[in-house]
Amino acid sequence: MRARPISREALVEELAELIAARPPGAWVRVAVDGAPATRPGALADELVSPLRLRGRPVVRVSAGDFLRPASLRLEYGRTDPDAFYDDWLDVKALRREVLEPLDPGGSGRVLPALWDSGIDRAFRVPYFELPPGGVVVVDGTLLLGRGLAVEVGVHLWLSVAALERGTPPGERWRLPAYERYEREARPQEAADVVVRADHPDRPAVLVPDGAGTRRASGAD
Repeated sequence: MRARPISREALVEELAELIAARPPGAWVRVAVDGAPATRPGALADELVSPLRLRGRPVVRVSAGDFLRPASLRLEYGRTDPDAFYDDWLDVKALRREVLEPLDPGGSGRVLPALWDSGIDRAFRVPYFELPPGGVVVVDGTLLLGRGLAVEVGVHLWLSVAALERGTPPGERWRLPAYERYEREARPQEAADVVVRADHPDRPAVLVPDGAGTRRASGAD
């Protein structure tokens, strides 16, 4: 594995080009995955304008708005790493409301947000009618390798030391879940693009030795 240094601006442009190169009449589902310390939401936000400039309508979705209700999410307490890995994200709802409507022949009706975990109540937001050729960009953590259908997966990777440094003390109980994710889901293999994010202002694209691109295996 070799690292190709790249500026943040160039990274965004490369990702936008990769996404926009998909067939023009087909919806494109994009997952930007990484631990919170990598700020996947920020990168997902930065993709919106370049994609729209390339003629692609975009809807932004955060997996954090598709968590399960607290009664289910916190059944085993607030600091259980296995529950965080297995039970926090409402995978079925994310599929049903965001990803499956963009299957070939789907309705194109995407719900941008489902559950407000801050007040433990459903959002009241309308569905978004995404026209053919549109893009949904979903950010979150622990997204890849779990049967979520995406055309383009981006994984923001941190070394163990950087992950530990970037995780606030109150969230360090999650570290075993991130380690389990790397071991079981193997996001570096499931992603189209892997970005080393130890230094946010100096990212690097990780490329297998002898290969110029990384192909996806994270979608069902």
